[in-house]
Amino acid sequence: MRGIHRGAAFALIAALSLTACGGDGDSDDNPLTGSGGDSGDGKSIVVGSANFPENQLLAEIYAEALEAKGLKVTRKFDIGAREVYYDQVVKGGIQVFPEYNGALLATAVDKSSTVTGTEDINAELKKKLPSSVEILDSAEAQDKDSVTVTAETAKKYNIKTLADLKPVAGKWTIGAGSEFKTRTQGWIGLKKIYGVEFGKFQPLDAGAQSTLLKLLNSDKVQAANIYTTDPAIVEDKLVVLEDPKNLFSSQNVTPLVYKSAVNDTARAALNGVSAKLTTEDLVEMMKKLVNDKEDAATVAKEWLTKAGLAS
Repeated sequence: MRGIHRGAAFALIAALSLTACGGDGDSDDNPLTGSGGDSGDGKSIVVGSANFPENQLLAEIYAEALEAKGLKVTRKFDIGAREVYYDQVVKGGIQVFPEYNGALLATAVDKSSTVTGTEDINAELKKKLPSSVEILDSAEAQDKDSVTVTAETAKKYNIKTLADLKPVAGKWTIGAGSEFKTRTQGWIGLKKIYGVEFGKFQPLDAGAQSTLLKLLNSDKVQAANIYTTDPAIVEDKLVVLEDPKNLFSSQNVTPLVYKSAVNDTARAALNGVSAKLTTEDLVEMMKKLVNDKEDAATVAKEWLTKAGLAS
Protein backbone atom coordinates (compact mmCIF):
# COMPACT_ATOMS: atom_id res chain seq x y z
CA MET A 1 0.00 0.00 0.00
CA ARG A 2 2.32 1.32 -0.71
CA GLY A 3 2.68 3.18 2.18
CA ILE A 4 4.47 0.86 4.43
CA HIS A 5 7.93 0.17 3.55
CA ARG A 6 11.56 -0.18 4.23
CA GLY A 7 14.26 2.25 4.99
CA ALA A 8 15.72 4.19 7.86
CA ALA A 9 13.82 3.37 11.01
CA PHE A 10 12.35 5.80 13.43
CA ALA A 11 12.93 5.25 17.12
CA LEU A 12 10.45 2.74 18.50
CA ILE A 13 8.61 5.20 20.70
CA ALA A 14 8.30 7.71 17.91
CA ALA A 15 7.09 5.09 15.49
CA LEU A 16 4.43 3.80 17.85
CA SER A 17 3.10 7.29 18.41
CA LEU A 18 2.42 7.94 14.74
CA THR A 19 -1.25 7.72 13.88
CA ALA A 20 -1.41 9.70 10.66
CA CYS A 21 -0.04 9.14 7.18
CA GLY A 22 3.57 10.15 6.76
CA GLY A 23 4.03 13.52 5.15
CA ASP A 24 0.93 15.41 6.27
CA GLY A 25 1.79 18.51 4.28
CA ASP A 26 2.17 20.83 7.27
CA SER A 27 5.83 20.58 8.21
CA ASP A 28 8.40 23.19 7.19
CA ASP A 29 10.39 20.68 5.14
CA ASN A 30 7.36 19.39 3.28
CA PRO A 31 8.50 18.80 -0.32
CA LEU A 32 5.15 20.06 -1.59
CA THR A 33 5.59 23.51 -0.08
CA GLY A 34 5.08 26.10 -2.77
CA SER A 35 4.05 23.64 -5.46
CA GLY A 36 1.20 24.73 -7.64
CA GLY A 37 0.11 23.85 -11.12
CA ASP A 38 3.56 24.41 -12.64
CA SER A 39 7.06 23.15 -12.06
CA GLY A 40 8.24 26.54 -10.95
CA ASP A 41 10.50 27.53 -13.83
CA GLY A 42 8.13 26.28 -16.51
CA LYS A 43 10.86 24.10 -17.99
CA SER A 44 11.74 21.30 -15.59
CA ILE A 45 9.60 18.21 -14.99
CA VAL A 46 8.68 17.72 -11.34
CA VAL A 47 9.20 14.11 -10.27
CA GLY A 48 7.73 13.11 -6.93
CA SER A 49 7.80 10.10 -4.64
CA ALA A 50 5.96 8.70 -1.66
CA ASN A 51 7.65 8.40 1.72
CA PHE A 52 9.16 4.95 1.50
CA PRO A 53 12.52 3.91 0.07
CA GLU A 54 11.40 1.79 -2.86
CA ASN A 55 9.20 4.54 -4.25
CA GLN A 56 11.98 7.07 -3.77
CA LEU A 57 14.29 4.72 -5.68
CA LEU A 58 11.78 4.39 -8.52
CA ALA A 59 11.36 8.16 -8.63
CA GLU A 60 15.13 8.54 -8.87
CA ILE A 61 15.20 6.04 -11.74
CA TYR A 62 12.53 8.07 -13.53
CA ALA A 63 14.38 11.30 -12.84
CA GLU A 64 17.72 9.99 -14.13
CA ALA A 65 16.07 8.40 -17.18
CA LEU A 66 14.52 11.77 -18.06
CA GLU A 67 17.84 13.55 -17.50
CA ALA A 68 19.54 11.01 -19.76
CA LYS A 69 17.32 12.34 -22.55
CA GLY A 70 18.45 15.90 -21.88
CA LEU A 71 15.37 16.92 -19.89
CA LYS A 72 15.57 19.08 -16.78
CA VAL A 73 14.13 17.55 -13.61
CA THR A 74 13.07 18.91 -10.24
CA ARG A 75 12.89 16.27 -7.50
CA LYS A 76 10.21 16.43 -4.78
CA PHE A 77 10.59 13.16 -2.92
CA ASP A 78 9.34 11.78 0.40
CA ILE A 79 5.93 13.44 0.10
CA GLY A 80 3.70 11.03 1.99
CA ALA A 81 1.01 8.48 1.26
CA ARG A 82 -1.29 8.50 -1.76
CA GLU A 83 -3.90 10.35 0.26
CA VAL A 84 -1.44 13.25 0.31
CA TYR A 85 0.26 13.24 -3.09
CA TYR A 86 -2.45 12.13 -5.54
CA ASP A 87 -4.27 15.45 -5.69
CA GLN A 88 -0.95 17.20 -6.28
CA VAL A 89 -0.38 15.10 -9.40
CA VAL A 90 -3.90 15.81 -10.61
CA LYS A 91 -3.29 19.55 -10.12
CA GLY A 92 0.16 19.47 -11.71
CA GLY A 93 2.24 20.32 -8.66
CA ILE A 94 3.84 16.91 -9.18
CA GLN A 95 4.11 15.86 -12.82
CA VAL A 96 5.69 12.40 -12.85
CA PHE A 97 5.10 9.82 -10.14
CA PRO A 98 5.97 6.11 -9.84
CA GLU A 99 2.65 4.47 -9.05
CA TYR A 100 1.39 0.95 -8.41
CA ASN A 101 -1.56 0.50 -10.72
CA GLY A 102 -3.86 -1.65 -8.58
CA ALA A 103 -3.41 0.43 -5.47
CA LEU A 104 -3.89 3.65 -7.45
CA LEU A 105 -7.22 2.40 -8.80
CA ALA A 106 -8.54 0.99 -5.53
CA THR A 107 -7.48 3.77 -3.18
CA ALA A 108 -7.74 6.95 -5.26
CA VAL A 109 -9.64 6.49 -8.51
CA ASP A 110 -12.44 3.98 -7.89
CA LYS A 111 -12.67 2.52 -4.41
CA SER A 112 -15.52 0.24 -5.49
CA SER A 113 -13.53 -1.39 -8.30
CA THR A 114 -13.25 -5.18 -8.15
CA VAL A 115 -10.83 -5.80 -11.05
CA THR A 116 -7.56 -7.44 -10.11
CA GLY A 117 -5.54 -8.19 -13.27
CA THR A 118 -3.01 -5.82 -14.82
CA GLU A 119 -4.82 -5.30 -18.13
CA ASP A 120 -8.23 -4.80 -16.53
CA ILE A 121 -6.81 -2.41 -13.94
CA ASN A 122 -5.10 -0.29 -16.58
CA ALA A 123 -8.24 -0.24 -18.72
CA GLU A 124 -10.21 1.05 -15.73
CA LEU A 125 -7.59 3.66 -14.95
CA LYS A 126 -7.57 4.95 -18.51
CA LYS A 127 -11.33 5.38 -18.37
CA LYS A 128 -11.61 6.85 -14.91
CA LEU A 129 -8.54 8.99 -14.22
CA PRO A 130 -9.11 12.76 -14.24
CA SER A 131 -8.52 14.31 -17.65
CA SER A 132 -5.39 16.14 -16.50
CA VAL A 133 -3.42 12.94 -15.88
CA GLU A 134 -2.70 9.61 -17.53
CA ILE A 135 -0.81 6.40 -16.92
CA LEU A 136 1.98 5.32 -19.22
CA ASP A 137 3.13 1.75 -19.82
CA SER A 138 3.21 -0.57 -16.82
CA ALA A 139 6.35 -2.47 -15.95
CA GLU A 140 6.40 -6.21 -15.42
CA ALA A 141 7.76 -5.35 -11.98
CA GLN A 142 5.27 -5.63 -9.14
CA ASP A 143 5.47 -4.95 -5.45
CA LYS A 144 2.29 -6.17 -3.82
CA ASP A 145 0.88 -5.65 -0.39
CA SER A 146 0.77 -8.70 1.81
CA VAL A 147 -0.23 -9.87 5.23
CA THR A 148 2.85 -11.62 6.55
CA VAL A 149 3.60 -13.65 9.68
CA THR A 150 6.68 -15.31 11.11
CA ALA A 151 7.43 -18.91 10.22
CA GLU A 152 6.92 -19.83 13.88
CA THR A 153 3.45 -18.28 13.94
CA ALA A 154 2.48 -19.89 10.63
CA LYS A 155 3.51 -23.32 11.90
CA LYS A 156 1.96 -22.94 15.36
CA TYR A 157 -1.46 -21.97 14.00
CA ASN A 158 -1.26 -23.86 10.68
CA ILE A 159 -1.78 -20.67 8.70
CA LYS A 160 -1.14 -20.56 4.96
CA THR A 161 -3.79 -18.20 3.56
CA LEU A 162 -5.60 -15.05 4.60
CA ALA A 163 -8.72 -17.13 5.20
CA ASP A 164 -6.83 -19.15 7.82
CA LEU A 165 -6.57 -16.01 9.97
CA LYS A 166 -10.28 -15.93 10.78
CA PRO A 167 -10.20 -18.12 13.93
CA VAL A 168 -7.22 -16.34 15.50
CA ALA A 169 -7.13 -12.75 14.26
CA GLY A 170 -9.47 -11.47 16.96
CA LYS A 171 -6.75 -12.07 19.54
CA TRP A 172 -3.96 -10.64 17.40
CA THR A 173 -2.51 -7.24 16.57
CA ILE A 174 -1.64 -6.35 12.99
CA GLY A 175 0.98 -3.70 12.28
CA ALA A 176 0.81 -1.51 9.18
CA GLY A 177 0.97 1.99 7.83
CA SER A 178 -1.90 4.00 9.26
CA GLU A 179 -3.67 4.22 5.90
CA PHE A 180 -4.10 0.41 5.89
CA LYS A 181 -6.92 0.83 8.42
CA THR A 182 -9.12 2.78 5.99
CA ARG A 183 -8.36 1.04 2.70
CA THR A 184 -10.38 -1.66 0.95
CA GLN A 185 -7.09 -3.37 0.12
CA GLY A 186 -6.41 -3.51 3.84
CA TRP A 187 -8.40 -3.74 7.06
CA ILE A 188 -11.77 -3.17 5.35
CA GLY A 189 -11.22 -5.79 2.66
CA LEU A 190 -9.89 -8.37 5.10
CA LYS A 191 -13.19 -8.22 6.94
CA LYS A 192 -15.41 -7.98 3.86
CA ILE A 193 -13.72 -10.58 1.69
CA TYR A 194 -12.27 -13.01 4.23
CA GLY A 195 -14.27 -12.31 7.38
CA VAL A 196 -11.00 -11.53 9.16
CA GLU A 197 -10.96 -8.82 11.81
CA PHE A 198 -7.92 -8.28 13.98
CA GLY A 199 -8.33 -7.46 17.63
CA LYS A 200 -5.95 -4.52 17.49
CA PHE A 201 -4.35 -2.32 14.89
CA GLN A 202 -0.87 -0.90 15.40
CA PRO A 203 -0.31 2.06 13.05
CA LEU A 204 3.19 3.03 11.98
CA ASP A 205 4.53 5.65 9.64
CA ALA A 206 5.52 4.44 6.18
CA GLY A 207 9.21 5.00 6.94
CA ALA A 208 9.24 2.76 9.99
CA GLN A 209 9.55 -0.56 8.21
CA SER A 210 12.46 -1.84 10.27
CA THR A 211 10.50 -1.04 13.42
CA LEU A 212 7.56 -3.00 12.02
CA LEU A 213 9.82 -5.96 11.35
CA LYS A 214 11.19 -5.81 14.89
CA LEU A 215 7.65 -5.80 16.27
CA LEU A 216 6.72 -8.79 14.12
CA ASN A 217 9.81 -10.83 14.92
CA SER A 218 9.43 -10.15 18.65
CA ASP A 219 5.71 -11.04 18.58
CA LYS A 220 4.67 -7.53 19.61
CA VAL A 221 2.46 -7.73 16.54
CA GLN A 222 1.41 -11.10 15.17
CA ALA A 223 0.89 -10.04 11.55
CA ALA A 224 2.19 -7.21 9.41
CA ASN A 225 1.45 -5.51 6.12
CA ILE A 226 4.77 -5.90 4.29
CA TYR A 227 5.54 -5.33 0.64
CA THR A 228 6.55 -8.42 -1.28
CA THR A 229 9.88 -7.02 -2.51
CA ASP A 230 11.12 -6.49 1.04
CA PRO A 231 14.42 -8.40 1.45
CA ALA A 232 13.44 -9.26 5.04
CA ILE A 233 10.85 -11.75 3.82
CA VAL A 234 13.60 -14.08 2.64
CA GLU A 235 16.23 -13.13 5.21
CA ASP A 236 13.92 -13.50 8.23
CA LYS A 237 12.11 -16.52 6.71
CA LEU A 238 8.76 -14.77 6.96
CA VAL A 239 5.60 -16.27 5.49
CA VAL A 240 3.53 -14.23 3.05
CA LEU A 241 -0.02 -15.49 3.39
CA GLU A 242 -1.68 -16.61 0.17
CA ASP A 243 -4.49 -14.44 -1.15
CA PRO A 244 -6.78 -16.78 -3.16
CA LYS A 245 -9.62 -14.21 -3.40
CA ASN A 246 -7.31 -11.45 -4.67
CA LEU A 247 -7.81 -8.91 -1.92
CA PHE A 248 -4.54 -7.39 -3.09
CA SER A 249 -4.73 -6.70 -6.81
CA SER A 250 -1.90 -6.51 -9.33
CA GLN A 251 0.53 -3.77 -8.37
CA ASN A 252 2.62 -3.09 -11.44
CA VAL A 253 5.01 -0.15 -11.29
CA THR A 254 3.39 2.41 -13.59
CA PRO A 255 4.23 6.07 -14.33
CA LEU A 256 1.42 8.47 -13.48
CA VAL A 257 1.96 11.75 -15.33
CA TYR A 258 0.44 15.20 -15.62
CA LYS A 259 -0.30 15.24 -19.33
CA SER A 260 0.68 18.77 -20.28
CA ALA A 261 4.06 18.59 -18.54
CA VAL A 262 5.49 15.56 -20.37
CA ASN A 263 6.39 15.62 -24.04
CA ASP A 264 7.03 12.67 -26.35
CA THR A 265 10.67 12.49 -25.28
CA ALA A 266 9.67 12.22 -21.62
CA ARG A 267 7.03 9.61 -22.38
CA ALA A 268 9.52 7.52 -24.32
CA ALA A 269 12.05 7.72 -21.47
CA LEU A 270 9.50 6.59 -18.87
CA ASN A 271 8.09 3.84 -21.07
CA GLY A 272 11.65 2.71 -21.66
CA VAL A 273 12.04 2.15 -17.92
CA SER A 274 8.79 0.16 -17.80
CA ALA A 275 9.92 -2.02 -20.71
CA LYS A 276 13.02 -3.12 -18.79
CA LEU A 277 12.05 -3.17 -15.10
CA THR A 278 11.31 -6.59 -13.58
CA THR A 279 10.28 -7.72 -10.12
CA GLU A 280 13.65 -9.43 -9.79
CA ASP A 281 15.33 -6.10 -10.52
CA LEU A 282 13.31 -4.46 -7.74
CA VAL A 283 14.25 -7.16 -5.23
CA GLU A 284 17.94 -6.88 -6.09
CA MET A 285 17.90 -3.10 -5.89
CA MET A 286 16.10 -3.17 -2.56
CA LYS A 287 18.80 -5.47 -1.18
CA LYS A 288 21.41 -2.90 -2.16
CA LEU A 289 19.37 -0.08 -0.72
CA VAL A 290 18.33 -1.74 2.55
CA ASN A 291 21.06 -4.25 3.32
CA ASP A 292 24.11 -2.66 1.74
CA LYS A 293 23.01 0.91 2.55
CA GLU A 294 23.84 2.10 -0.95
CA ASP A 295 22.63 5.51 -2.04
CA ALA A 296 19.41 5.51 -4.11
CA ALA A 297 21.01 7.62 -6.84
CA THR A 298 23.86 5.12 -7.14
CA VAL A 299 21.53 2.12 -7.27
CA ALA A 300 19.36 3.87 -9.86
CA LYS A 301 22.36 4.74 -12.02
CA GLU A 302 23.66 1.17 -11.87
CA TRP A 303 20.33 -0.23 -13.00
CA LEU A 304 19.85 2.33 -15.77
CA THR A 305 23.35 1.61 -17.07
CA LYS A 306 22.71 -2.15 -17.05
CA ALA A 307 19.38 -1.59 -18.82
CA GLY A 308 21.01 0.63 -21.46
CA LEU A 309 19.02 3.69 -20.38
CA ALA A 310 21.73 5.84 -18.79
CA SER A 311 23.23 8.92 -20.42
